[in-house]
Amino acid sequence: MTEAHRGARWALLYGNFTIGCGVMVVAGALNDLVRSLQVSVAVGGQLIAVAAVVMAVGAPLMAAVVAGIDRRRLLTLALLWFGLGHGLSALMPNYAALLPVRALSVLGAAVFTPQAAAAIGVMVPPEQRGRAITFVFLGWSVSSVLGMPLHAYIGEAFGWRHAFGLVALLALAGAAWVWRAMPDGVRPAALSLAHWRQVFTHPVLMAIVAVTALSGAGQFTLFSYIAPYYRQVLGASAGQISLMFLWYGAVGVFGNVLLSRHIDRFGTDRAVALLLGCMALSLLAWPLGATLPLMVLVIAPWALGCFASNSAQQARLSLAAPALAPALVALNSSAIYVGQALGASSGGAIMAQQGFGPLHWVGSAWMLAALALSQWAARRSRGPRPPEAALG
Repeated sequence: MTEAHRGARWALLYGNFTIGCGVMVVAGALNDLVRSLQVSVAVGGQLIAVAAVVMAVGAPLMAAVVAGIDRRRLLTLALLWFGLGHGLSALMPNYAALLPVRALSVLGAAVFTPQAAAAIGVMVPPEQRGRAITFVFLGWSVSSVLGMPLHAYIGEAFGWRHAFGLVALLALAGAAWVWRAMPDGVRPAALSLAHWRQVFTHPVLMAIVAVTALSGAGQFTLFSYIAPYYRQVLGASAGQISLMFLWYGAVGVFGNVLLSRHIDRFGTDRAVALLLGCMALSLLAWPLGATLPLMVLVIAPWALGCFASNSAQQARLSLAAPALAPALVALNSSAIYVGQALGASSGGAIMAQQGFGPLHWVGSAWMLAALALSQWAARRSRGPRPPEAALG
């Protein structure tokens, strides 16, 4: 790998760190946001659901629209859009004004994350592709270590507007870094309608994509409302909430680093199964976290698998059908946000009627369904391989 490619990897990692900070800013600052805008926790959480729908729909649509654009320019513009959108969001006077501005701003995320993975996938040799893609996705894990606790603290101490403003500054810095580090001329092959048809009609590939959506729904049924849960159920202070997010993120980074180092040897199918199992364990054991010290232990397996599972899924799809990787990465990113929308919206509806109590059971059901489907796809992928989309 050349020095230029190493620099691009770090810039794209930082770009994903910024995207992760922006996607999670509502969850981190939700306590102050609902107080400031005078809406319920369930209504405030719909900011997560609406943004997730926009990203879910936007990722594959934008992948088709931007196929021929040089990735240096495309990724820089995506971060600029993301930053400016969050800066404007911080100025919105009420919830009704904030919702559409926030929704439009996350179109930058719909473009950046899948296209960054596709770009690095064509920049490195095939034998390094899995490690390179998971390295770029480390940015999401780091955002949970630094971004989530910082959003929670800033939201409690200074207000949610300052948390959104921080995302804007991070994105503008990321745009400058990507522009400087990315080489010109990176253009993953554009996909024809026949390629897209092949993706949508391949049962194993679509099953793998569905695993991402199901696991995202399992996580965000509870995670969307975790800051209010810590405060209202466990009695956590602002500082303690930040420390809980810091712990979650630190374990998440550890999980992603382990994955990045060993995924090419361990295999993507086995890695995904292990990581989904870790998250299901935490969700099933959730009632045992009756105090903050116990919750530290309960949430650790979830954190270990959270971001690493998304990275493993991206690598799994890219290795399963390299020629279709741009479409599959975009669809998988879309599935992440579909899962967020399903989880946040269903969790909000359940909480509005029954409170926090049932959330972990619903999340567990989603996660176990994801694990079962992943195992089915792994078994099917070991059968005869179609020449146009060999599965590994």
